[in-house]
Amino acid sequence: MHSSIQPHSYVVLRLPSSTLKIVQVVPNTLTPDRIVSIGKFGSFPANLLLGRPYHLTFDILEKNESNPQTDLRIVSAAELHAEAILDEGDSPSESRDELSADTADGVEYDVQDDGSVTLRSNQNTIDDPNRQSLSLEDIEELKKLSTGRDIIELLMKSHSGLDEKTAFSLAKYAVRKRGKYLKRFTVLPLDVSLLLEWVLTEKEAPRIMELREELLGLVLCWSNVHHMMPLSNAYCPDDVSASGRWLVIDETSGLIVAALAEKIGVLYEEEEDEEDEERELPDSSRSYPQLNGMPVKVHQSDAISTEEKCSDTQSNGVPSDSAANRSSTLQPQMPVNRPPKHSVRAQSATSNSITLLHAATQPNISLLKYFGYDDSNANEKHHLFMHLKTLSWLQLLSPEADSTYQEPEVVPDNILQTWRGGKKSSYFRKRRRWERVKDVIDDTRRGDFDGLVIASVMEPAEILRHLLPLLKGGAPVVVFSPNVEPLVKLTDLFSKARRTAFMINPPDDSDMPTEDFPIDPTLMLNTMLQTSRARSWQVLPGRTHPLMMARGGAEGYIFTGTRVLKGEGAARARGRFSKKRKVERGEEIEDDS
Repeated sequence: MHSSIQPHSYVVLRLPSSTLKIVQVVPNTLTPDRIVSIGKFGSFPANLLLGRPYHLTFDILEKNESNPQTDLRIVSAAELHAEAILDEGDSPSESRDELSADTADGVEYDVQDDGSVTLRSNQNTIDDPNRQSLSLEDIEELKKLSTGRDIIELLMKSHSGLDEKTAFSLAKYAVRKRGKYLKRFTVLPLDVSLLLEWVLTEKEAPRIMELREELLGLVLCWSNVHHMMPLSNAYCPDDVSASGRWLVIDETSGLIVAALAEKIGVLYEEEEDEEDEERELPDSSRSYPQLNGMPVKVHQSDAISTEEKCSDTQSNGVPSDSAANRSSTLQPQMPVNRPPKHSVRAQSATSNSITLLHAATQPNISLLKYFGYDDSNANEKHHLFMHLKTLSWLQLLSPEADSTYQEPEVVPDNILQTWRGGKKSSYFRKRRRWERVKDVIDDTRRGDFDGLVIASVMEPAEILRHLLPLLKGGAPVVVFSPNVEPLVKLTDLFSKARRTAFMINPPDDSDMPTEDFPIDPTLMLNTMLQTSRARSWQVLPGRTHPLMMARGGAEGYIFTGTRVLKGEGAARARGRFSKKRKVERGEEIEDDS
């Protein structure tokens, strides 16, 4: 993630009212008229944010006689700290000529005329609009001439019933006025947590299946998703074993994929240095070149065997005659079936990859655009260009029925020489698409995934029946559902009683699935069903209660389990075992019988 605001990046603006707003910082190099609008709080040119660090708070300075253009003022940390801390000395200590006493625990008391002491509260306070001497016309006029801080000070001074409020009530009143009249915002970097909060509170929560942050944390924890280094053989460095491969079904518009990619380390674009741009890309002659620390497959036409290179070179390093004749013969000819030298194939990573399985023609990962990745127009420099693989259910279960899996007709090189550029480019584009689709489908059907994460409205038992065999032993399985009923049924399918009945009288493989066993219950162990909800509370002496404005919605549940492999053959216990029995004197003797 970048440390400063970059052009065309998405940022989060936290407004004084505690609401979030996601905007794209689009620069304008010709005229500074590219405006970022934040509603009633004002607007400002987008160029004023470029290059600024995150987590700064700005005040919007509107146009006036001394300032012909809208500008931003950085609010210092000391000023923010002074506003956040409520100074007890600034709050009124007396009300209606009655003495008050504040104890150390924050409880306020009033001493009545008869000498009795009562707990101070707002019970007798009357909220009357007439207590505010400023009218709406006066306030609107102040908005044009004064700053938000000046308006708040005038509102506090002109309120006739302000001295009747308790210290806590006065603080809440000041917070409400600051959130209404201060033209201020804080710039935050966009991450998965803020994106989830923005969609839940400001946008459509069903778009992400009402997935809350605490449930997303459980999904990431139980799925054991993390960055894994590629495992290479010391005797053969080109033999790279695939590691860190996760299978995902995501119907939350790409939020689950973004969370997994963030944990793996392939979600954000890295900062480009001048040294990195001048650095030479790795040689593509190896079968698994390294790019960004990850093994990447190279186009089949780019792969050149090392033995062929060595055979064309003499022991002293001078090319042989055959190699020289071959190079002189091929020199005037242009390669007809080779892509650019340093091109990177899409969906080609063999480690730290996410395979997304979807039911439609194209996957719904629209939320990934906020992190700089658009599936329709993917950026080759983004990590997800290589590490995110997509395929449909049709391509997984019946690849022969998919037209993109069928190999296009191979045209000889002598015929390609006669084709024009447009026709030749179309031919190569079809070949590259077929190779990419074939590699993804074959790699997925080969299985050996490190984990499975499901967030779908489909029947989970039917999904697991096809995907559990693709997991390696010990792989975690996580299923999220906004409702508990589908997961209760799934938990029963992997219960101990059903697993015991299956092992006592196992049905034939040809008869599976049956009515009693829709899925093999011996494929998963340690199944659990759980949920979690973090509730916000107001904690005050005598006034502790949950926040009344907390969001409701679906509760959300998580089903977890561990993939196990069936043992081949019967299990037998070996060794010499002895029985122990007690004698009358309380001594123990061994009986080998």
